[in-house]
Amino acid sequence: MAENKLPFAKGASIHIPPIFTDINYQFWKIRMKIFIESIDQGIWNEIINGSYTLKHIVANVQVDKP
Repeated sequence: MAENKLPFAKGASIHIPPIFTDINYQFWKIRMKIFIESIDQGIWNEIINGSYTLKHIVANVQVDKP
């Protein structure tokens, strides 16, 4: 049986994230970014910028809230 050399196993889907198969990382990366952004733009911003922690000011210094 021939091995599937495509970067996606069973085709594109808007409900299932693209599967990474160690082939054509750049193509997979773009598809994964589009998939995550289609769910929620805020999720992609968290991935890029890191999580946001609430802060408050104590004696003119920003301190993370517990």
